[in-house]
Amino acid sequence: MPEQSSYRVVVAGAGFGGIGMATALKQAGIEDFLVVDRGDDLGGTWRDNTYPGLACDVPSNLYSFSFRPARWSRRFPPRQEILAYLRALSADRGLGPHLRFGSGIAAAEFDERRAGWNLTLDDGDTLRATAVVSAVGQLNRPARPDIAGLNDFAGPSWHSARWDHGVDLAGRRVAVVGTGASAIQFVPEVARAAAHVDVYQRSAPYVLPKFDHPYGHAQQVLFERFPAVRKADRLRIFLYGELLTSGFVLSPKFLAAPMQLWRRQLRTQITDPQLREKCVPDYVMGCKRVLFSNDWYPTLDRPNVELVTDPIKRIVGDGVVTAGGISRPADVIIYGTGFKSLDFLAPMSVTGLGGRGLPDAWREGAEAYLGITVSGFPNFFMLYGPNTNLGGNSIIYMLEGQIGYVLGALRALEEEGLDWVDVRPDEQRAFNAWVDTASRTSVWESGCHNWYTTASGRNTNNWPDHTFLYRHRVRRFDLARYRVMPKLPAAATAAPRADRNRAGRA
Repeated sequence: MPEQSSYRVVVAGAGFGGIGMATALKQAGIEDFLVVDRGDDLGGTWRDNTYPGLACDVPSNLYSFSFRPARWSRRFPPRQEILAYLRALSADRGLGPHLRFGSGIAAAEFDERRAGWNLTLDDGDTLRATAVVSAVGQLNRPARPDIAGLNDFAGPSWHSARWDHGVDLAGRRVAVVGTGASAIQFVPEVARAAAHVDVYQRSAPYVLPKFDHPYGHAQQVLFERFPAVRKADRLRIFLYGELLTSGFVLSPKFLAAPMQLWRRQLRTQITDPQLREKCVPDYVMGCKRVLFSNDWYPTLDRPNVELVTDPIKRIVGDGVVTAGGISRPADVIIYGTGFKSLDFLAPMSVTGLGGRGLPDAWREGAEAYLGITVSGFPNFFMLYGPNTNLGGNSIIYMLEGQIGYVLGALRALEEEGLDWVDVRPDEQRAFNAWVDTASRTSVWESGCHNWYTTASGRNTNNWPDHTFLYRHRVRRFDLARYRVMPKLPAAATAAPRADRNRAGRA
């Protein structure tokens, strides 16, 4: 594809969302698009996170696009297989010429006179686009904890999303801060090498068994020769996820079976009653992310591992000081403290109609219509945007629905002869009023501190209903819910367009 500065569509991010969007654009016959990414390769979170033990916690047959099944080595695929899956999809669909790495979108500004987006990349280059699709995800900016003395530590330290593979942990004393989804996977690997591991826990997670197993050759052949068998497995996984979701959004009574699995695993894998008591969460299942592991509890029970529940007071040059002044030595500190999940699209700056920026529009917390469009930002679409994260199912399923919806919007622009579409403010308000109401009875607003809610306790990240209902809502693009700007006749001047833009905003 020849170098150019103006595109019909520019996509930000080359993870599952961006590659899925690019694939759909190609399938629809749209070739005038570009995918930009700050990284040096595609893959998104699977490229950035390289910690030991990294694997998916959603079974492979559902953590993949419905239109692109794959031969997975096991039920829960490791990182390298997922990256290989995305690379193979990109190669098969000829996406290479449409991918630009090493520079993301630093600023996106809607040009009302031209009725398009002016984009400034991190490297200073500028692009123009009729439409912009953000596929940057929610979990791409590591969050360092707010602990005194964080920079005083004399030894190596890093966030799990920026793993330092140059440090040999063999025989070292390692402090791990955090017990979230990443720590659940890397701590068992660290404990096998390190002399001693202190795991600092603020709140205990619910950890369910991970029913993982390799796929033998016969089972792989069965999946390939009889697609209905793979689809049946995909459906079974999906329905189990919907059962979890029912417990999160309808009633904790639906969590009786998962709670029984958790209790049995905790009881059988940890025999020390004091340690077991430290592993019991003080919140309803699902308020924080439910985790899946077979070796987390056995790792905590190892003689070289100690679970520390005393709050951290400060970091010092040679270790960690907890409440009460107890000093615990450490040679290495690893932070498994999650991501800045509430800062959607950051550090990208986005400016819409009338020079209004997204931070102003999101002063009370991020929101969007269907998690995809924001009023006042024409032809700007988000994949995995506000209130589209899931607590119990596959985000790939959600992304496929969103990608189809965005394609519908692009078709409407072309077929209706429009410069832009912009979701009506009343539609966005009504949708988010429903989100707020539905969220109040969900487990995510039941009182625990989690990464799904703002400081005020408002859910801005999770979809507060079953995932099949989201797919139903985004099954088609409804132009009636949008303000539109018809294209000007070719002979018209730019001035009338500016006048019509002002009228459209009124």
